[in-house]
Amino acid sequence: MLFFASTYSDPTIITYVGLVLALGLALAFEFVNGFHDTANAVATVIYTNTLKPTPAVVWSGICNLIGVLSSSGLVAFAIVALLPAELVVNIGSGAGFAMVFSLLISAILWNLSTWYFALPASSSHTLVGAIIGVGLANSYLEPNVTITSGVDWAEAEKVGLGLLISPLLGFFCAAALLLLCKALIKNPALYEAPKNKEKPPLWIRGILLTTCTGVSFAHGSNDGQKGMGLIVLILVGILPGTYALKMTADHTTISQVATSANELGMNFAKSSDGIILDDEESKTVLTHYIKRNQAVTPEVYAALTHMCNDLFQRLEKLDTLQEVPEDERGAVRTDLFVIATSINKLNKDGVLTDPLTAALAAGLKKSSEDLTNYIPDWVKYAVALALGLGTLVGYKRIVVTVGERIGRTHMTYAQGASAEFVAMSTILVADHFGLPVSTTHVLSSGVAGTMAANKSGLQMVTLRNILLAWILTLPVCIFMGALLFAFGLNLAALL
Repeated sequence: MLFFASTYSDPTIITYVGLVLALGLALAFEFVNGFHDTANAVATVIYTNTLKPTPAVVWSGICNLIGVLSSSGLVAFAIVALLPAELVVNIGSGAGFAMVFSLLISAILWNLSTWYFALPASSSHTLVGAIIGVGLANSYLEPNVTITSGVDWAEAEKVGLGLLISPLLGFFCAAALLLLCKALIKNPALYEAPKNKEKPPLWIRGILLTTCTGVSFAHGSNDGQKGMGLIVLILVGILPGTYALKMTADHTTISQVATSANELGMNFAKSSDGIILDDEESKTVLTHYIKRNQAVTPEVYAALTHMCNDLFQRLEKLDTLQEVPEDERGAVRTDLFVIATSINKLNKDGVLTDPLTAALAAGLKKSSEDLTNYIPDWVKYAVALALGLGTLVGYKRIVVTVGERIGRTHMTYAQGASAEFVAMSTILVADHFGLPVSTTHVLSSGVAGTMAANKSGLQMVTLRNILLAWILTLPVCIFMGALLFAFGLNLAALL
């Protein structure tokens, strides 16, 4: 299968139906994410009587919305980077739709299942697991391709490391923060559990409300991006003339991309042994190189030379991207994506040893991201609304587990504040580095850490069930993602 041979024809009615369904599923994922994950943010303020449930959930929903609107987009494109390259390019094809539907349906089903049993589980893990499942199934169904080649394991390792470390940080840092507070702040009111329905002192309420606000904001800025990345990918595949490129990019950025592509093409030509390839031959060579883990050959350099030159010719005389014909914008994005993916592969193979070539490659990758990595404002608003509305629905199951069933004693004010402060900080740091992390894992671990540090006792049955859900999330979602993708491919072939 020539996976870069994507054509940008006018969408059919079936394609538009698929677009609407895919967008609906992406927003449904964020809606479920809202009442599944955001419940963690409100558990502490509810169980310390800082706020009643309704205003707590409404306030958290508003903060989630603000977090989504102010997000950078780094996490969104980190998720997209995990997807199989050929499906990303051909997102508007039957296989592309099969990928999107299988990812979202798997994630939604697992989130609903764990929510039903009141188990805090990670929406991030569900999505990453489904992505790995799709990648494995896609490789398995491709002839002469190793099954593991469908997953960018370097990116998966980076994301997986963040998901693994974050709950450990939550547990130990929250425990340490509580002990530090006990050593420095001697006011006994901070370490008491709420009495009946009494509200805590105003200064304690202020602390707890601040940490709840921070966790809700951080959750929106991180978790909201996962749906945004998939929505943008869908839009690029179906409506490339409108969404393939960041049309507001300035002349300086466009010029940097063109210049870098030209210089990089000349450097690649030095290793091409004078081989000249046309457009289709270049795409075929790079398909085999990326997909099949083949060794670097002069043909690979010749293919990259051709694609860099093609990109340079498309952009060299432009002042704005509005000058690119609508039917060519998808091709420009494809060129950028293919070159960047190939450069990543060259880096992994350790063959970009020339400092000048490596610097040019890094420069082109950075400047090309300025042309393609953007999220339309309306997508942010749609995801923010879905996440905020989801926060208002079905939050009680998870809140009860976090607030009552992790520790043997009632949560104190200091425990709630420590767990939420650590969760907020961890998520914001991960957001800065573009790493998807689990609000659920960080906060639940933080609550457990404060209970352990306070010698309050832990309910081992609850922790066992939560841990079991965490352990099962990846393999179950990998299996569901692979199975649904295979089913989707067969269905697409029939249609």
